[in-house]
Amino acid sequence: MTSMKRFTSGLPILVALFALLAIVPASDAQETTDASKVTLDRLFGSGDFFPDFPGQSRWLEDGSAYTSLERSEAGSGRDLVRYDAATGEREVLVAAAQLVPEGETRPLGIQNYVWSPDGSKLLIYTNSQRVWRFNSRGDYWVLDLDSGALRQMGADRPESSLMYGKFDPSGERFGYVSKNDLFVEDVATGEVMRLTDDGSETIINGNFDWVYEEEFFMPLPANGWRWAPDGKSIAYWQLDAEGIGVFDMINNTDSIYSFTIPVQYPKVGTQNSAARVGVVSAGGGATVWCDVPGDQRDNYIPRMEWSGNGDEVAIQRMNRHQNNNQVMLCDADDGSIRTLLTETDDAYLDAIDDWIWLDGDEHVTWLSERTGWRHLYSVDRESGELTAITSGDWEVVSVELIDEEGGWIYFIASPDNATQRYLYRVPLAGGDPVRLSPADQPGTHTYSISPDGSFAIHTYATLTTPPVTSLVSLPDHEVQRVLVDNARLNETLASLDLGRTELFQVDVGDTMLDAWIMYPPDFDPSLKYPVFFYAYSHPFAQTVLDRWDFGNFGWHTMLTQQGYIVASVDNRGTPGPRGRDWRKAQYRKFGVVNSADQAAAARVLMERPYVDASRIGMWGWSGGGGATLQALFRYPEIYSTGIAIAAVTHPRNYDTVYMERYMGLIDENPEDYEEGSALKYASGLEGNLLYVHGTGDDNVHYQNAEQLVNELIRHNKYFTMLSYPNRSHGIFEGPGTRRHLFTYMTRYLNENMPPGGVPQDAASD
Repeated sequence: MTSMKRFTSGLPILVALFALLAIVPASDAQETTDASKVTLDRLFGSGDFFPDFPGQSRWLEDGSAYTSLERSEAGSGRDLVRYDAATGEREVLVAAAQLVPEGETRPLGIQNYVWSPDGSKLLIYTNSQRVWRFNSRGDYWVLDLDSGALRQMGADRPESSLMYGKFDPSGERFGYVSKNDLFVEDVATGEVMRLTDDGSETIINGNFDWVYEEEFFMPLPANGWRWAPDGKSIAYWQLDAEGIGVFDMINNTDSIYSFTIPVQYPKVGTQNSAARVGVVSAGGGATVWCDVPGDQRDNYIPRMEWSGNGDEVAIQRMNRHQNNNQVMLCDADDGSIRTLLTETDDAYLDAIDDWIWLDGDEHVTWLSERTGWRHLYSVDRESGELTAITSGDWEVVSVELIDEEGGWIYFIASPDNATQRYLYRVPLAGGDPVRLSPADQPGTHTYSISPDGSFAIHTYATLTTPPVTSLVSLPDHEVQRVLVDNARLNETLASLDLGRTELFQVDVGDTMLDAWIMYPPDFDPSLKYPVFFYAYSHPFAQTVLDRWDFGNFGWHTMLTQQGYIVASVDNRGTPGPRGRDWRKAQYRKFGVVNSADQAAAARVLMERPYVDASRIGMWGWSGGGGATLQALFRYPEIYSTGIAIAAVTHPRNYDTVYMERYMGLIDENPEDYEEGSALKYASGLEGNLLYVHGTGDDNVHYQNAEQLVNELIRHNKYFTMLSYPNRSHGIFEGPGTRRHLFTYMTRYLNENMPPGGVPQDAASD
């Protein structure tokens, strides 16, 4: 799901009553200013535990410098500053004062920015509004650096209605989507050409429906159209959502009469939008549609790019099972199609992002698991023949840069430890990869590499060390200067009363599972402690990574200070670089494999003499919420307490793309869907369950909560439920929401699985 997926970094109904705003935290009066303690006040009333990051940075085309947003010293707003990569020389390129529209007194708030290809113009994105997951519609302004002129693009369109705006390759024209239609505007004159005019609630041009955005483009914002390399035409998606099932969310609070909020949402086994790709002249005219074979509603087009030139568009076409991915080349003049490459898998395939055209567009890079390990290949444009660039029993995680002139590919991998990430490079022609990340820095390394491969903005962190961002030279990886050291956060951590945190592996018999564990600061191995597991468990994300967890660190640390051991385990089927068979172990077995692995790991930890087997709990959000329900229902002999948030309680309740990818088609294997449902095992609940859901969740619908409640009532099960009116999947909207949620969670855990070590003979085994 992209979001059984989504809340692994912690962005985030009564036993017979809905508990809401009447709850006043009992611990409030006891909150302390002691710098050694983590409290709810500090978590939600201060920025004590948030790391600092550099401002939005962009490399200039020649790689000699980068730009960054910084608070203006002259007043309100932010300046755009240029830094020379070699010398560090600082120059204010655009002062905030230059970004004050005529008739206004304050500069534009910059939410994103892009330079024109020649660097003479600056495109500013501002005044954005949330659509589904992202603030993907807003206003665009262009600043001409030579004349100083500042002009709004699409000024005749409704406020905050422009989406996916971008310069053409010359920087002279600006394209955008508004109200599901495509437009091109001359930057100098403001003349607008409307390229499509059939956009509506169901005909979606250059944009996506809910499920395409959520499942094919997360965690990055979607982008439904592309300029041709020569700027003469535009390729774009069109979705026809006619006949898609509509799920009505109910708002009971913002009016004396309830009203519905409709969401076009294809659930498992139902009809999808028809998707196609077309090419239209930037000067207007008829669209040439790519003649992609097959039923448009039973196939997907998850990726589309120009194939290095303005003659052909490259398309990835997947079948409904998502176990066949064909790379097709579409002639931009007549729409004819030829198939370049076909990938198949017995389970499922992922859409590929790292396809980059090389050698005068004669080859394209491709990531494939065809050997059982994800590796990088070069594909011949004419023959479709694959040539391996990397190989071995290890995996390429992502491609960071292809320096064609220098003959190198830079990529992220971690051959020996799935919890870590390092930068490597390999010759374009193939050969032995060389690690560039320092050998004495185990952990997670991320990079923004200059276009020429000479420098990189490098961020390094571990599970216990906040991120440090530096400018490094490549390939020697020498630090040129530190950009953000997070000294303030390190001082805060130094004053905290912290216990030991470890990464380790759990031997569950047929495999080893990666895990981390956090101990109380006053841990005494002669006592027995409760263990509270944090789970996600689905194919979108790992919870066990050797990196700074700024989302959950604070709350988990507070729990250890109260006397809990906190731990997390990555089961089979999570997306670590451990090979194809590992990642696809949950195929058609959601709820089965992940819960079995989590339970097996818990049993191993329960053998440790300091673990109180009567106080084992779990919490999780989205996919982790489902994992928590499965744990309590299937393994009541292990888990005494669980907090499940926004869970899919039956696989049939979720969307086509995500659930059918991992569970197959429901009409072919309905028994797997039933076996993967938490509802089937709800009768097994014996421990304490707190279930939380937002009624405005457009991702995992509130119906999941009500179906769960009905099933628990049917079996006369005691549970507590907390519902948040009109909150989305992240349960963050409205003042005090997130503090209230974690206050309630803390109180519930304290009352039902008390913290602290107890003598060995006092704990019940």
